[in-house]
Amino acid sequence: MNNRRSFIVGIKSIKLSKKEENFLKKYKPWGVILFSRNIKDIKQTFKLTSSIRKVFKDKKYPILVDQEGGRVNRLKNIISFDNLTSEFFGNKFIKNYREFNFFYKLFIDKTSYLLRLLGININTVPVLDLKIKGANKVIGDRSFSRNPKIVSKIGDYCIKYFKENRIGTVIKHIPGHGLAKVDSHHSTPFVSKKLDYLTKNDFIPFKNKQSLFAMTAHIVFTDIDNKNTVTHSQKLIKLIRNRIGFKNILISDDLSMKSLKGPIKENTIKTFKAGCNIVLHCNGNLKEMTVVGQNSPLVDRFITKKTSEFYKILS
Repeated sequence: MNNRRSFIVGIKSIKLSKKEENFLKKYKPWGVILFSRNIKDIKQTFKLTSSIRKVFKDKKYPILVDQEGGRVNRLKNIISFDNLTSEFFGNKFIKNYREFNFFYKLFIDKTSYLLRLLGININTVPVLDLKIKGANKVIGDRSFSRNPKIVSKIGDYCIKYFKENRIGTVIKHIPGHGLAKVDSHHSTPFVSKKLDYLTKNDFIPFKNKQSLFAMTAHIVFTDIDNKNTVTHSQKLIKLIRNRIGFKNILISDDLSMKSLKGPIKENTIKTFKAGCNIVLHCNGNLKEMTVVGQNSPLVDRFITKKTSEFYKILS
């Protein structure tokens, strides 16, 4: 573990290229994230994840996926989850709690079973952002509810059920993406709500979460730090640590998203300076990945300790 670096990367296709294999051997990222482009069927994906783990000689090596259900379905080449949005489960929670509990547990049990077949051990859920009227639809039905308490409760179930199924979770997008008026994949969202309002609303679902990982929002909260996105803001990372109380591994959202304006090297360095533990780079561009790898420090004691806690979940 000690010679790994504090970053997560994506790869280009359905199998590791020789260049990618050499990259993994040289830069030793902490984890690898998969997308639909990497997942054709169960057999192929398991072969891919096994080949990644072979590089690290580690059966528990972290391999992540964004498998939310609804429109964020990286397993779409295998199975459809179109109707099973977070909003669907949020509505079920209000209308018929017993039915919600039955269906939601079933959904997570079956998702986990499939992820284990594929060799994936971390799912970047739950989305704890609020559903806000008039906000950009990038969150939309990916949110459980506009009510922070409901989002928080369902989030707890999500983390618990995945943990029971030996899958790690990543709460996102801390401290809240719901108010964003633009999609951070394409431009920088600025949120002007006051700290007092945010503390009573958007920040609530992220409190007291038993997840070992959280992913930052590429959003500027102008009342707290009017220059930097959360990912690049020491003030906001301090707030996440102290006011929200998240004490585990903090992962950036994807560094290749357009919300971050600087070159990839600068974005990588600023993310670590702000206080994130691990940076995420998703697009599989080897040139960019190399810059991220070169500018990511070796994993420290904190990451090593938390990773071993995560490995215990897997046994």
